[in-house]
Amino acid sequence: MLKHFKLPLLAFIIITGFLALVGCSPAVPEEPEQVTVLLDWTPNTNYSGIYAAMEEGYYEEYDLNVDVIEAPGSVVQMVAAGQAEFGISYQEEVTYARSNEIPILSIAAIIQNNTSGFASLKDREIETPADFEGKSYGGWGSPVEEAMIKALMEDYDADFDQVDIVTTGEVDSLIVIEREADFAWIYYGWTGIEAELKGMELNFIELREEEPALNYYTPVIITGENLAEDNPELVERFMKATAEGYRLAIDDPDTAAEHLLTHAPELDEELVRASQEWLAGEYQADAETWGIQDQETWARYGQWLYQYGLIDELPDFEDAFTNQFLR
Repeated sequence: MLKHFKLPLLAFIIITGFLALVGCSPAVPEEPEQVTVLLDWTPNTNYSGIYAAMEEGYYEEYDLNVDVIEAPGSVVQMVAAGQAEFGISYQEEVTYARSNEIPILSIAAIIQNNTSGFASLKDREIETPADFEGKSYGGWGSPVEEAMIKALMEDYDADFDQVDIVTTGEVDSLIVIEREADFAWIYYGWTGIEAELKGMELNFIELREEEPALNYYTPVIITGENLAEDNPELVERFMKATAEGYRLAIDDPDTAAEHLLTHAPELDEELVRASQEWLAGEYQADAETWGIQDQETWARYGQWLYQYGLIDELPDFEDAFTNQFLR
């Protein structure tokens, strides 16, 4: 009888052992999860941490495949509609969105302080907002521009009606102050550094030095409220990898510049490297950690927007941002 069961028994042992091995083998890894990040502008050093995270493999470590594209429309509207998982915006835009019940929220401040302000050539002799009187401003035609200029001038008892507002559209700000107007609104970390490299002597009126309420978060990373609620694990993975990218940009600006240039080789290399060096000290500044946001900053600037009629009602700022994905 044994010889009738010898072959089946051997086969049984072999098959059983094979199944046991299969059961103990690690599962085949799933494909990395695809996410899209929408930029609110052309590639520049504001976004270096994201490119660093791509090039250093940080997103891969968190099982993410990240596409970064320049938004073909409104970043806020597209992210709110779920057409992209993440986007780049700024506190003012998020406040507008929340006051109009658009479900997006800010999940990190890319730069801890507002580095923007009004720039002019030194020979225009614009040293304080009082000197805006009798001068021309070149901008893109946003209501907040006029409100900003008016508010600063009021603090100096200057007459806003004596400012000539010129809508130049999305034109290079340095060209504007050379050819079209006396002063323009710039971000020093890019345009101010560019002026230095070109040997242009500027007067720069820094918003955060003039009015505490104007030290708001710009830019910020946003996501949809629905995604944050339904898939917080995805948002957390994205933010952990992104935070590592910005920490690299803080600690090693030269490498971060190289990563940005890999993705945007058309940029001026000297400008990228100089801007990256300057922003290395601004991304986190004196904050406890990169990306952190506080209630006071959101409420203070929101009150300012409301005071100058730029929003009709104040949103609940506790719902406008979160630090939970930075922990």
